Amino acid sequence: MKKVLIITYYWPPAGGIAVQRTLKFVKYLQDFGWMPIVYTVSNGEYPEHDPALEQQVPGNVTVIRRRIWEPYAWYKAFTGKSGKKVNRANLKQKAGGSLTEKISFWIRGNFFIPDTRRFWIKPSITFLSDYLQKEKVDAIISTGPPHSMHLIARGVSKKRKLPWLADFRDPWTTMDYYKDLMLTSMADARHRELELAVLKEASSVVVVGRFIQQEFEGKSAHRVRVIANGFDTTDFATEPIAVDKTFALVHTGSFFTRRNPESLWKAISELKWEGHPAGNVQLKLVGRVDPPVLNSIEAFGLSGNLNLVSQVPYNEVIRIMKAAPVLLLPIDVFDGSKWVLTGKLYEYLASGRPIVCIGPLDGDAAGVVEESRAGKAFDFGDVAGLKAHLITLHQQFVAGILRIEGSKVDQYSRKHLTGELADELNRITA
Repeated sequence: MKKVLIITYYWPPAGGIAVQRTLKFVKYLQDFGWMPIVYTVSNGEYPEHDPALEQQVPGNVTVIRRRIWEPYAWYKAFTGKSGKKVNRANLKQKAGGSLTEKISFWIRGNFFIPDTRRFWIKPSITFLSDYLQKEKVDAIISTGPPHSMHLIARGVSKKRKLPWLADFRDPWTTMDYYKDLMLTSMADARHRELELAVLKEASSVVVVGRFIQQEFEGKSAHRVRVIANGFDTTDFATEPIAVDKTFALVHTGSFFTRRNPESLWKAISELKWEGHPAGNVQLKLVGRVDPPVLNSIEAFGLSGNLNLVSQVPYNEVIRIMKAAPVLLLPIDVFDGSKWVLTGKLYEYLASGRPIVCIGPLDGDAAGVVEESRAGKAFDFGDVAGLKAHLITLHQQFVAGILRIEGSKVDQYSRKHLTGELADELNRITA
């Protein structure tokens, strides 16, 4: 069996969607002739924790954990947030915060390139180069963000002359918050230089959607392969779960300001004002919700519709999704929204419940929802369309016929997608 070293920051006990892709690759790679060795941090600053995910790591997989220094203790002391978890995801909101937050944000963007894990790059290259003298592997995989993982793999690949696959769960310089990093021209140039180096020097570049594929191929003139996110059929192989008896739109995971669907709140508010029962739809939000989202819901007079559920373990999230009358999938609003393909989408597909997607109609997410026949997509500002659809969904719910028929989702199973990854590994090691 061939061996592959996988370099990742997010790994159990980290929770949330960021860990799922790599965890499932590791779970199934041995079925396709590849034994993974995982290299990760021992003290990561994770916004979410789910220790139960460690049970999904095969017992014969070696996991190497090494300490990392991250500047968050300094950040929390400087901003007066000592003891609090750093929510790095909603960077745009931080950029518009207090003066101390703006200063720390500017420092983060211009001195910590490509990200705050940069201090792990050189020690990791040294450690892994020595480790691989004794433990031979056939290939390396890096997964980012954080993109420091790619730079570690780049260094090790050069030293040990090993083929390297760079897996991008998100883009780099077109990420939604990139423009808000307050970068100097020199820092921006450095980001782009490193991005291009990874794209050109990696033996293979893998991305999650076609728009990122087009972007990266245009930059590097090299072939880029799409391997989508997906769902693990074993996670969803539970006993049948009854659909909740309250008509509700359910959102799971972090609800960031940048994906606040004000057109939906407006549609519900108008239905409520008009006295239509669909206006009483419950808004069940499971996980972290940014304050501006809650403020927006309140501003539209929907506080009474709100049902907030704090962070729960992954297996409970699955139960909630399968019991949801309707699942809500808002896409981030920014210039690159077409490429957004959150891992949540594929878990929604696996749940078998109808999806309401709000985002660009020609985007990747809308395409997956429509092609899989798992729901309906609406443009960001389509208040009238959302109102009409909510009325239809409510009528179907009352009649007991709210479901999706004949969805096409088999190609998104994690095991199938891991087979595609193994094919790419076989190609670069042939």
